Amino acid sequence: MNGESALPERGRDAREILADLEDLAADDPDYRAGRTFSLTYHLDDTHEAFLADVGRRFASANGLNPTAFKSLKRMESQIVGAAAGLLHGPDTVCGMLTAGGTESCMLAVKTHRDRARRLKKLRKPEMIIPMTGHVAWLKGAEYFGVRVHRLPETRDHRPDLKRLKKLINRRTIMVLGSAPEYPRGMIDPIPEMAEIAAGADVPFHVDACVGGFILPFMEMNGHSLPAWDFRTPGVTSISADLHKYGYAGKGASLILYRDLELFKDQIFVETEWPGGMFASAGLLGTRPGAAYATAWATLQSIGIDGYRRMARDTIATADALRAGVAGIAGLAIIGSPTGPLFAYRSTDPKIDILAVGDLMEQRGWLVDRVQKPDGLHAMVTLNHGRIVDRYLADLADAVRQLRENPQASPTGSAATYGLMAHVPARSMVRRRLRDIFAGLYAPGGGEIDLGAAAPARGLSGVAERVVSALARRRARKERRR
Repeated sequence: MNGESALPERGRDAREILADLEDLAADDPDYRAGRTFSLTYHLDDTHEAFLADVGRRFASANGLNPTAFKSLKRMESQIVGAAAGLLHGPDTVCGMLTAGGTESCMLAVKTHRDRARRLKKLRKPEMIIPMTGHVAWLKGAEYFGVRVHRLPETRDHRPDLKRLKKLINRRTIMVLGSAPEYPRGMIDPIPEMAEIAAGADVPFHVDACVGGFILPFMEMNGHSLPAWDFRTPGVTSISADLHKYGYAGKGASLILYRDLELFKDQIFVETEWPGGMFASAGLLGTRPGAAYATAWATLQSIGIDGYRRMARDTIATADALRAGVAGIAGLAIIGSPTGPLFAYRSTDPKIDILAVGDLMEQRGWLVDRVQKPDGLHAMVTLNHGRIVDRYLADLADAVRQLRENPQASPTGSAATYGLMAHVPARSMVRRRLRDIFAGLYAPGGGEIDLGAAAPARGLSGVAERVVSALARRRARKERRR
């Protein structure tokens, strides 16, 4: 066994352990300073300390059996009720707390698949999602054996409604819309899509994992938004993350259904197990009580007035960033984003937007990339209000640097994506990525080392290095011919 990871012979002093934890976190993104635009939703240290205190009180509580820890079930019911009200659901709306947006999405796939099996005796299920639908839906489809049809986009980056009508068939178990979608921050045309789905007796799910706890408060603040929630006829289920713009502790999302009959198809039941009859509503068995408690406590501590204020300030920050980006010659916002997310691209052939991302990372920013078209992404939170001027100044400087010297980009995503045309099959990339990711879980795993030039962006950076390696190998073979 790796000596560094071996269980100590004797328990260690708490102060030493806490010091080690500080060392382990030394290379983590500096989210408290607003340098990250994904992964984290940090409100402030006071709120974080409050959540730690709440979580401590329920650290050993388990939501596996909802009849045991009745406190957790009460919290969950109140959370669901609060969300149903925010999303304008009828009195019949029901649902549950999940461990995150991915579980919420996957549960919806499972539920709609089993509904189709029960009502239509369907054995080859299919689902339709826009090109911008979150990858969690593809994961759910793979896990639950559902074929995916990707809905093409129109020129304005919106789902093609004419194609939607043609893609729906007797095997379609659900259609997806997002509010907003992640890559560009646009709200899909929910009413039109839901109407088409309802006309074919197909359930329609709204993925509001990002928007569920900010869009309602934007409306309360006077923003005019397209219809997207349970007010829309045909919307049968909604997912919404509490640990995003709800600012709950990590591990808290919701899956909501318009009525109990649909929710029943989510539940797993086993009656013949020697351990006793068993029923479970979610993917997990054990459910950490701290997640229930911190989600409930967050809603109670912030309240409607707090969320309205936070939404106002967050959107003001997002608007300032969007305006600043659009004001830089050679850059443009992609599509028509609504809310706190957006992406931007280059309009100048001399400016490689991926190279801009590389230079921004040199300046200490954690920047996500998007593709089709290539761009840089920003998920704006309340914590970014203090860094608007610094971010825009660094961005303008990166663009200026590239305009003066197109070779200024370090080895990174720009070089990698430029070589992707040399990769003959994405299946090669898939296999290599799987091997590398599996290595994280091998004995002694936990680190990925692809060389000093690897961008420090987690698996995204790994993907880029894998593509780069394969592309360079292919290019060498072509040069030898």
